[in-house]
Amino acid sequence: MCLRASQINGCSWCAVDHAREMVEDGAAPERVHSVAAWRDAPFFTERERVALEFTEAITRLADRHDPISDELWSRMTDLFDARQIAALLFEIGAINVWNRINAAIRQPAGHR
Repeated sequence: MCLRASQINGCSWCAVDHAREMVEDGAAPERVHSVAAWRDAPFFTERERVALEFTEAITRLADRHDPISDELWSRMTDLFDARQIAALLFEIGAINVWNRINAAIRQPAGHR
């Protein structure tokens, strides 16, 4: 979720850092490299796909009048319990805040 939101927001520091974290956590390179194209990539489970769609919808709130459709919410509640949804909402919200901070200060990718 963090990598996808950072890609959408153009936050190079976060995109590089979250891709690195995924690799360190053992993610296959194919998964890391295809997060931006998750709809067409065969490397993601149904739960991951719904979470990625949810991430995109929350990150792009202004793109649609009803960003979280009833259909998307229904799929979320089918696959995640209330605590998991709350955790996803918090994580997606937090990374969007960090992306905006980094956009403002222009923290270069790869520099700590």
